Order: sequence, then structure tokens, then C-alpha cells
Amino acid sequence: MEPSLIVALDVPAIEKMKEALNRLPDSIEWYKVGLELFCAEGPAVLEPLKRRNKKIFLDLKLHDIPHTVACAVKTAASHGVNMMTVHAIGGRAMLEAAAEAACECDAPPKLVAVTTLTSLSLDDFVDLGITRTVSDQALALGELALSSGIDGLVTSAHEAGALRSRFSEALLVTPGIRMPDGDVGDQKRVATPAFAVEQGSTHLVVGRPIMQADDPSAVTAAIFGNMKNAL
Repeated sequence: MEPSLIVALDVPAIEKMKEALNRLPDSIEWYKVGLELFCAEGPAVLEPLKRRNKKIFLDLKLHDIPHTVACAVKTAASHGVNMMTVHAIGGRAMLEAAAEAACECDAPPKLVAVTTLTSLSLDDFVDLGITRTVSDQALALGELALSSGIDGLVTSAHEAGALRSRFSEALLVTPGIRMPDGDVGDQKRVATPAFAVEQGSTHLVVGRPIMQADDPSAVTAAIFGNMKNAL
């Protein structure tokens, strides 16, 4: 599978999203809609993307009782979502309910499970009472999610290699992507596009480096070029 670029629409309102879409190159096939934008606008925010025939990654990180998550998956699918996130730490019953709900949809969305947020470090694990390493936590929760019927995992590039070795067919969605000279922002485990692809990531999520660029087309082309260097 050739890796895909997903651009994160981390903006506060639909008008800002429309402005961004008008600036961004048509070569971008996938867009991520996250909590801020979806909470501000609701499902209506997805319509401009569908009109442009774009693929939608809805990143709400569902984590609730199994019935509630299953209903949310079905509702999202009815709005044309192609991929969405759940939290692996929600447990097997929740993950299985989500997977079963997706399979019942006319156009089943792919489900990817978050194992560890890329903003967390080992110090944060100590605060949370987690005794595993970041890598061991990703492997354990990855096994739980995939054995429950989930299609893939959200992982930093630094855990992607171990996950790819263990789970050869899984989708691996990797945020925290920066070019070699890029600002890391609030991410603690970042990587270049080429490194992520080399580690086995199938979908690379990029937000601010493209969205805040003076020339987003040039930055997008550079990211695609860096990705191809690893193939």
C-alpha cells in the first residue's frame, strides 16, 4: 500500500476550513476533522469535503460504553466518514462493539485505535500509573484492538516499526509528522515523513506545517517528496 497524506483541519470554524481548502492543493486526498471543528459545527462540517470528493478521517477518539460507541460509529458512517478513531483503552467489549457496528454499515468506515497520545512521554506514564514502556503499551493495546476487529492503530513513528513487525496487515496512522527543519510544537515524539514510511506507517497526519505555511502547495510537495524517498 502506498502511504497516504492526511491534512489535519485544526481550525475553529467552517469558514476557516473553507478558506484553508481554497488554499490547499488538490493533490491532498485525505482530510482530518477533529474535536474542535466537529464540536463547533457538527456533521455539517463534513459536507464541503464530500462535495470535493475528499476522504474524511473523523478523529473524535471515541471512548465510552460499548452501546454508545457502536451508535456513534453508525451515525458517523451515515455522514460519509471513511475512517475514525476509538481509544484502545476503552477495552475489548467497546472495541468489539465498534467493529461490529462498522461492519453493519452500508459503507463501513475503517476504525483505528489510539494506543498512546503522541503528546505523552514516560514521565506522563508515571503520573498515570502505567508501568509499561511507551513501546510495550502500544504493542499490548495494539494486540487488544486488532484482535477485537479494529482495522488499525494510531501510533507515533517511533512505535510504528515494532507494530508493523507484529501486525503486518494493520493500518498505521501516524501524527506528529514534521519536516527535518520543522517546529515540533506540543508534540513530544515527532518524525519526518520518510522515517514514518520506513517504519511502516500507512497514513501520515500533518497539520500546522501545511495549514500555517505561506505556500502550502510547496510544503505539501516537499512532504510527498520526502515520503517517496522512503519507498
